[in-house]
Amino acid sequence: MPTECNPALFEFASVENPAVVASFDGGRITSDAGALLLGATDRVIGLTRRFAACFKDSRNGDFVEHSVQTLVTQRIVGIALGYEDLIDHDELRHDPVMAVLAGKLAATRSDCAPLAGKSTLNRLELRRTEPTRYTKIAADRGAIEALLVDLFLDAHAKAPRQITLDLDATDDPLHGHQEGRFFHGYYDNYCYLPLYVFCGRHLLAAKLRRSNIDAAAGSVEEVTRIISQIRARWPRVRILLRADSGFCREALMAWCEANRVDYVFGLAGNDRLVAAIKAELTAARSEAEASRKPARRFKDFRWSTGESWSRTRRVIGKAQWTQGEANPRFIVTSLPAAGIAARPLYETIYCARGEMENRIKECQLDLFADRTSAATMQANQLRLWFASLAYVLMAGLRRIGLAHTQFANATCGTMRLKLLKIGALVRISVRRVVIAMASACPWQHEFALAHAMLRRAGA
Repeated sequence: MPTECNPALFEFASVENPAVVASFDGGRITSDAGALLLGATDRVIGLTRRFAACFKDSRNGDFVEHSVQTLVTQRIVGIALGYEDLIDHDELRHDPVMAVLAGKLAATRSDCAPLAGKSTLNRLELRRTEPTRYTKIAADRGAIEALLVDLFLDAHAKAPRQITLDLDATDDPLHGHQEGRFFHGYYDNYCYLPLYVFCGRHLLAAKLRRSNIDAAAGSVEEVTRIISQIRARWPRVRILLRADSGFCREALMAWCEANRVDYVFGLAGNDRLVAAIKAELTAARSEAEASRKPARRFKDFRWSTGESWSRTRRVIGKAQWTQGEANPRFIVTSLPAAGIAARPLYETIYCARGEMENRIKECQLDLFADRTSAATMQANQLRLWFASLAYVLMAGLRRIGLAHTQFANATCGTMRLKLLKIGALVRISVRRVVIAMASACPWQHEFALAHAMLRRAGA
């Protein structure tokens, strides 16, 4: 009797004796079951609920299928899961786990999916500051900026004695003719120049800017806003600003000195500064040539520019001899010499700012913060905020759920690969939604511990 042929069945080479066949009849299956941890994190910190409150929705409620919270949840969780493009949501809108996270298993209309597609999400990105006839959802820029700081403050059970705020600018390459596009000579491409502010692993600000400006442009205003908000909650906290030489500007240093804020900034070298550490460079060279290893000396001195600085300030010079040549570096600080010596100030305090660059890499490489391909800067700023809040959500999972696991210091990309990308079969009944995850998942213990920690935090 001939074998019955099923055109929907795909046959492959047999293994030992049994035949290997495949077909698309598995039912509801997802590859993102681990995203349930993101939903649990969101319930603890209230991110999407509070972010949705930053929008003004003027749509007629009788005809609204997808709430603002559903839309922003889709976008933020989608980015965290690695879906950076709006077009991805034409498929994700049918994903059962995404529906669970959005709290909406079925649409109210028969011609709709439970979640929004690319066109609806695109209209959200093209929003205005105030609702119009054709754009019914408007975003409150000030509320969104304040939310990032509030989430940072809420992450602490009590006020710390001291915090360090890291400032940095980076390039966001552009490949089209977006609004605000300029060529940047240092980065050698057309780009935006966003300003980031971090405190450790906490993101406090992500501001999109044109690139035809100084790296420190707008930093005084951003720092004023952020520190005012922090001090309203933590009036006695000591604050240290840290940044590279691109932020060593009189306006920012003078503001810090007038507002009880300490700073340590990189200082671009010049002939006068190099001459001030000439003896230290000579000593470092002698040691390096004798030991055949790099050598360094430090000098602590008072210094001022010819015209741009309003006063003399404490400068630390690092006189380093390496690979047969001098490598002098300088920093300027408001911290007193009696409090911390030159070497630990440079090596321990200032050099630690390099860790912020890893956080920016997470935002741009893992969470697509550089996906600014919309036509207007306003739409691209919203995209940057979506990526930033995806980072905050992932950082919340890492801080609350994974603190006692091997993923306590994992990047967002590693967390996605190991814990979020889990295949599962989804069964939905009247009483419950059962998500049967792959039995072979190697990170089941870490998933269980994260789930327990998040449940405790949300209790």
